[in-house]
Order: sequence, then C-alpha cells, then structure tokens
Amino acid sequence: MSTPSTISTPVQFEGRTIALATKHGKEQVIIPLLQEALGIKDHIIPAIDTDQLGTFSGEVERKGTPLEVLRQKCKLAYDLTGCPLVIASEGSFGPHPSLYFIPADDEWLLLKDYLNNIEILVRELSTETNFAGGTFQTFDQVLEFAMQAKFPSHALIIRAGEKDFSFTKKGIQSTDQLKQAVEHCISLHGQVHVETDMRAHLNPTRMQVIRKAAEKLVKKASTRCPSCQVPGFDTVAIGEGLPCESCGTPTYSILYKVEGCTHCGHFNYHYYPRGKKTEDPQFCPRCNP
Repeated sequence: MSTPSTISTPVQFEGRTIALATKHGKEQVIIPLLQEALGIKDHIIPAIDTDQLGTFSGEVERKGTPLEVLRQKCKLAYDLTGCPLVIASEGSFGPHPSLYFIPADDEWLLLKDYLNNIEILVRELSTETNFAGGTFQTFDQVLEFAMQAKFPSHALIIRAGEKDFSFTKKGIQSTDQLKQAVEHCISLHGQVHVETDMRAHLNPTRMQVIRKAAEKLVKKASTRCPSCQVPGFDTVAIGEGLPCESCGTPTYSILYKVEGCTHCGHFNYHYYPRGKKTEDPQFCPRCNP
C-alpha cells in the first residue's frame, strides 16, 4: 500500500456506490452484506474479463500473488467505471497448507477506496470444497466421480487431458450433456479428464465460502482505528507463549494478538484473546513432549 494520504473528514461508506470486479455472479452474496452492514447504496458490475488474469481450468495461468491480482482487478474496475469504491475477489484451490492431503478453498477479498487511499483485505481459508479431478476411460467412471463432486448442482469441466486443452467443455450441469461430451472426447482421445468447475456461479459450495469472506470484510470495514478513525482496524499479528497451567512452560497457544491500522500505523496489544491465561498441560511441550 502506498504512503497514506491525510484524511480530513471521516471515511464513510454509507450512501456510496461500489463497483464489483466479477463476471461470475459473486454480487449475489457480497452486495447484500455491504448494503446491510456498511450502508452501500448501489453497485456496478463493469464488463471486465477477469479470466485474462487467470483461469481455474488452466488455460491462463495466474501471475502474481492474490493481492497483486486483486489490485489489478480493482484497477480495471476503477478505470472502466470511474467509481472510487471498488471490491474484488480472488480464489485458489489446492492442498490445505497445513492439512496437506485435504483440498482447500483459499478466498481473498479486497475493498479499495481510491478516494481515501484505503485498502481492506481479508482471507477465508476453508476445507469446505468439492475441488477434485481425474482422468477416466469410461462414462461410468466419470459418473461415479461426478456424484462424489456434487454434480449436477455443481458443474464440471471436461477436456482431453490434464494439460491438454484441444477438447474442452465447461459448465456442464446435466447428465445428458456430460454423457455426450465425455463419449465424444473418449472417441477422439481414448480418455477424458474431468474436474470440478470452480467458477463461483457454478459452484454453490464456493459461493458460501465467498460469503464467509464477505462477512469478515464487513466486520473489518466496520471497525475503525481508535487513533485515526479510518476503517479496517484488525489483527495484524499473533504471539504464541500461553504458559502451561502445571509447569509454566510457554506453549504454542496464543498469548496475545496485535491489532493494527495499516493507514496510520497505530497498534494495540491484546493479551489472552481467548479468555484464558494458562494452557492445558496436554498442549505443553514439557509436560507432554
């Protein structure tokens, strides 16, 4: 984030219009929350092809971090609409960073106010996802996979191979459509690669994770810095070391969190954020090595 500008009047979201950089229907879960919690009056969905910044199906590789891509999306929306209040979403799928063999949905939301030079960023990492894929030789194998992937309420993508885009069909939501596409692909290539379509408007499970991210966002945007009164005051760091109630050894449990403002740099330490001052000995590296 660039050096904060001086804000002479309190930042307000109430009564403003917001531009949402999406082409996959995310406004249906994001906008109602912004209207209810922040008082957003209206919204714009600019005609932006966000697929140019990366696709889940792999044709276009995402370049940059989630935050970098979010800033690109916001800039595209701002340039196209001239609306200084913009929000963008970015998701990715793969193994959970700590639960290695469990797939995860990693959703980020960025609210950017160009008028006041403010960014409010949140992340929701969830194991609630149907993300999966595989290569098959028969339609029966595909159908078994499809049922496990919550088809047809959740759409599927098929192509010739995991990295072969010579034959690709997206957004498949009926058994007849699936059968026709799969059998045609197998007749041409001897196999078919099938994976879940992770675009939000075709994946209700992902849409609910985006909603959870939006709930985090409105909570953060509703919390003002006690020093400069700019929205977005939130936890910026945590510290481990909650002592064992038996021997006093520092554990890996949270001792404090640091709440900070990315605009003016003000911060507060909040000790014992979980309401307890000691940890159970079962979590102690000395009592239970």
